[in-house]
Amino acid sequence: MICALGSAVCFGTASVLQAVAARATAPGTGSGSGVDPRLLLRVLGQWRYLLGLALDGCGFLLELVALRSLPIYAVGAALAASLAVTAVVAVPLLRVRLSRAEWAAVLVVCGGLALLGLASGAEGKGTGSTALRFGTLAVALAILAWGVPAGRLPGRARAAALGLGAGFGFGVVEVAVRLVPDLSPGSLLSNPATYALLVGGGAAFLLLTSALQRGSVTAATAGMVIGETLGPALVGVVWLGDRTRAGLAPLGIAGFALAVLGALALARFGEAPEEAGVAEVAEEPATPGLRRGRQNP
Repeated sequence: MICALGSAVCFGTASVLQAVAARATAPGTGSGSGVDPRLLLRVLGQWRYLLGLALDGCGFLLELVALRSLPIYAVGAALAASLAVTAVVAVPLLRVRLSRAEWAAVLVVCGGLALLGLASGAEGKGTGSTALRFGTLAVALAILAWGVPAGRLPGRARAAALGLGAGFGFGVVEVAVRLVPDLSPGSLLSNPATYALLVGGGAAFLLLTSALQRGSVTAATAGMVIGETLGPALVGVVWLGDRTRAGLAPLGIAGFALAVLGALALARFGEAPEEAGVAEVAEEPATPGLRRGRQNP
């Protein structure tokens, strides 16, 4: 659980830097689909994005450790809590003021994670069937394809759809880690879950970066939190044997719900303040940004 929370801290801080980099990058003249693969290449020229990627890498390693010991639902809820990290970090560094409701949401997230920590059992012993591995890869490919129609939607619908797709992509990464029990080279190359992890993570990065730049990041954040928590948690419980400690299922459900709802209440911290503008970025260390992401490399 300490690794899961450490991962949330890394992702929450990285998102601050990556949102600024995405907003400060020229949109280019793509095909008009709303998702420009070359955008990732352009933002790599932003030092804030590179620093965010380094933090994402640290967060991903911590996430891997957590997924090897905790149920997926506990790790997913902890990662969603990175929005609370972003909100709290923004107070001293960016002089952002949180309302009483937002401070309450931060406390709700913390309380939900505390309940989850008390209720969570060990990870399920299931390693997944061959069908589940191929199914995970199929979902990863579908998420990649989803970016084209989602990018053509108008306004907030586009941001929410791209964010939801990114969330499912990050969820694929969570599930795929559990479907790779053997880390030997031969097993990795022959396991469809390995490719699902790579495709799902790459698709999530692309959709998330596009959502950051091209629409309401608050809407994208809400979609992402839902996508990366509910789906993977269901897979873990139904197919991988994730359970709570004996008799503590209601406590675990309550903790999961509180953590996710609290994160959704803090979704506005995925959006850079409009009044600040891109011109002021050079004078500030960062502006509030979208998660990662649980952005997973």
